[in-house]
Amino acid sequence: MEKAIRNFLSQESAGGILLMGAVVLAMIVANSPLSGMYLGFLDTGVQVRVGALDIDKPMIYWINDGLMALFFMLIGLEVKRELLEGALSSRAQASLPTFAAIGGVIFPAAIYLIFNYADPLAQVGWAIPAATDIAFALGVMALLGSRVPVALKIFLLALAIIDDLAVVLIIALFYSSDLSTLSLAVAAVAIAGLIGLNRKGVTALGPYGVLGLILWVAVLKSGVHATLAGVIIAFCIPLRAKDGSSPSESLEHSLHPWSTFIILPIFAFANAGVDFSPMSFSDILSPVPVGIALGLLIGKPLGVLLFSWAAVKLKLAVLPDGIGWRHIAPVSIMCGIGFTMSMFISSLAFVGDGLIYGDVSRLGILMGSIASALIGYFWLAKLFPVQKSPAVG
Repeated sequence: MEKAIRNFLSQESAGGILLMGAVVLAMIVANSPLSGMYLGFLDTGVQVRVGALDIDKPMIYWINDGLMALFFMLIGLEVKRELLEGALSSRAQASLPTFAAIGGVIFPAAIYLIFNYADPLAQVGWAIPAATDIAFALGVMALLGSRVPVALKIFLLALAIIDDLAVVLIIALFYSSDLSTLSLAVAAVAIAGLIGLNRKGVTALGPYGVLGLILWVAVLKSGVHATLAGVIIAFCIPLRAKDGSSPSESLEHSLHPWSTFIILPIFAFANAGVDFSPMSFSDILSPVPVGIALGLLIGKPLGVLLFSWAAVKLKLAVLPDGIGWRHIAPVSIMCGIGFTMSMFISSLAFVGDGLIYGDVSRLGILMGSIASALIGYFWLAKLFPVQKSPAVG
């Protein structure tokens, strides 16, 4: 388990650096003479038509609805593995990160709504600070190397996975609209087919890919966000075959480098290009960005700590061996790194008339996430300092 987590985090560390580079590049381009080309690229129409089926979307939608569906598939594969065989496979292992994740969703949303209670248009963004970016959070922790106990890494990994699952449910329940009965029916048939493949013990990924593509198109046309198709496909792929091999883990390992080094950086570049030129100081301190930033920086750690403490006091969960509250505290701050998931929810929440909050919401995400990353990192670095080699005499 320790070796697998070390390998996972080492990849996330490199991916986190690339992700931050994509953010910086997007912000530079968006505030340079190249901004017109940048926006023009994101607005470029891309059409795929087969008979009566016509999908005509700008590039930004293909990135957010298409590429991110693969990212959500990876999340689904990780959640399934952890639920069946990993850090969430027993009640004792799952209790503490589950309660922590619940608190980490409720408190940031509450803080955001306190700041935006008077604006119905802004209230739609309540879920933006409720998300934790698993890639960034684990990547920041990975920078500390082996100094951080494995138990603490597993706690953050399990918490982030449960948080991601909560975000999937939030998207399905609160960010779907104008539902198409016909498309939902096609999606239901595709899901039934995927479940049938699983029940029959089919381990070849090809049939799942064909039905998965049908499901993605149906969900895209249904009004439910298309990325949810990725999670459904992931849950239908068998974790174990009769010969002991794992189709699910094989796909997860194949997808992981693509997600870490291509999909997420492209998403970050497409969504982090905040144009500061029309913003004033009052815009930066307006309720939407402040609510998001404080939701991430204060709401996340407060919710994670309070719910964790309550669960332990009520004997519903126990702290991992060798881990105390002084260790949980900086990790809870790292959970405030929302970034990718928060930006994704922002793109769903602020559409139509809500587009006026698009740039300031992304600014709030950047402020809260960067502050959480820096504070969490330096706190952990102080707790686990570099051990000096003994002098040779």
